[in-house]
Amino acid sequence: MQPLTVSLSLVAALIASQAVKFWLAGRQARSVRLHRNAVPAPFDATMALEAHQRAADYTMARLRFGMLADTLAAVLLLAWTLLGGLDALNSLVRDAVQPRWGDLAYQLLLFGAFALISGLVDLPLELYRVFRLEQRFGFNRMTLPLFFSDMAKGTVLAVAIGAPMLAAVLWVMHTAGTAWWLWAWVLWVGFVLLMQVIFPTWIAPWFNRFEPLGDSALVERVESLMARCGFTAKGLFVMDGSRRSSHVNAYFGGLGRAKRVVLFDTLLSRLAGREVEAVLAHELGHFHHKHVLVMTLRSFAVGLVALALLGWLARQPAFYVGLGVAPNLQAPNDALALLLFMLAAPSFLFFASPLSARWSRKAEFEADAYARAQTDGADLASALLKLHEDNGSTLTPDPVYARFYYSHPPASERLAALKT
Repeated sequence: MQPLTVSLSLVAALIASQAVKFWLAGRQARSVRLHRNAVPAPFDATMALEAHQRAADYTMARLRFGMLADTLAAVLLLAWTLLGGLDALNSLVRDAVQPRWGDLAYQLLLFGAFALISGLVDLPLELYRVFRLEQRFGFNRMTLPLFFSDMAKGTVLAVAIGAPMLAAVLWVMHTAGTAWWLWAWVLWVGFVLLMQVIFPTWIAPWFNRFEPLGDSALVERVESLMARCGFTAKGLFVMDGSRRSSHVNAYFGGLGRAKRVVLFDTLLSRLAGREVEAVLAHELGHFHHKHVLVMTLRSFAVGLVALALLGWLARQPAFYVGLGVAPNLQAPNDALALLLFMLAAPSFLFFASPLSARWSRKAEFEADAYARAQTDGADLASALLKLHEDNGSTLTPDPVYARFYYSHPPASERLAALKT
């Protein structure tokens, strides 16, 4: 493998992925604009033109923002790699830290410096997204103090939980020989499973307030549904999602006995009891068809292949030189290999997005069918329409764009499937 081959491969993948992204965005924009002034036939009796146009305008605003964010990400990728940004940062941190505090401290601080700089670069975009784009369409309820409080809490968690995990992976990379990637994968799998257990009860409450569902009639309805479906949960909780956004949602969190049903307060304020039951039946459909298990195992398999590939690339000097970094001669290159892989991989993996999206859409259809069998399909259809309206989802996406990106089928397809 030659450095020039690595460089050209990255540039080709980046140009191709950016071209496809802009082409798809253009198709989506044309489709939304074309249908903006008329509610599509399946929905004209249930959705007001004003709501349809609001969803179209929100979709267009998000498309423009996404194109800007994608362009900036491409520029930053080149800046970090071929233009020498990561090489300069590595030299600075290595020379300042490694002679005094050793190899592990140097590598952890290199990751920390990279994360800090990346976060500061992304901060203006995130502020604009929350306080201009989301605010403009009435979705944002976040305050600046809450925004920076969330950021501070996320940083503390990254240091308290992420840093020890990263240190363990770097230690394995340095001591486990050429098969380090297999042991690193075992560590990662254990970490993911542990997080699924502790996140609902230890981490999520640090950001949101969770209270037991107080509507006795709805509690009875949900517990009856779970009993019919053979599903057990640790509790039914209402989350104060309205503190940050008016978007609506519900989810099942946790693993094993730690599973819990979480309803956003915005969902309860918008849907009737029968509609909430239908939405939860849909989520139970995922468990019935073992979609969550399959998705988890699939992510583990992809992670194993990715780490095996990294295990080979990390031993190739051309991998570093071709991505704009001079390998360390007197210090480990493990952190550099991880960072370069994290930077370059998305440009190549982008083209696998339709496969993942297709499987996800199939799972959504199966979950809808399960919900229709357990509840009234009309209630689920009514809930889906309200969710689309409240989340500002367009009813007229471009078919190619939807096939490439959408993890959930377009509303028209879901409602047609529910009727048949």
